[in-house]
Amino acid sequence: MHELSIVTSIIKTAESEVESTGGGKIAAIVLEIGKLSGVEIQSLHFIWELCVKETILQDSKVTILEPEGKANCAECETEYRLEKIYDSCPKCDSPFKNIISGKELKIKKLIIN
Repeated sequence: MHELSIVTSIIKTAESEVESTGGGKIAAIVLEIGKLSGVEIQSLHFIWELCVKETILQDSKVTILEPEGKANCAECETEYRLEKIYDSCPKCDSPFKNIISGKELKIKKLIIN
């Protein structure tokens, strides 16, 4: 369950950011977690509730953005949507691609009061 280590890392990063800005409270956090990142959003929500108790994120509003998977075919340069990381190009059936989006895993925004 790597969602636990992800949430723990988010908490540490948020605490560090608040400390570096002179303190305050986090009102909201926006996470960007791509659909190809391998993170199970339901598991993350479950772990989140348990982990943020008595931390700087306890009462903050959490928003999770989930970018779709997109790729550019290395053979025919067609841009297409990826449901799974191993999907082939729908035009030429090539498995070779450059992933454009969907693997993101980052804190996009922290709103500190």
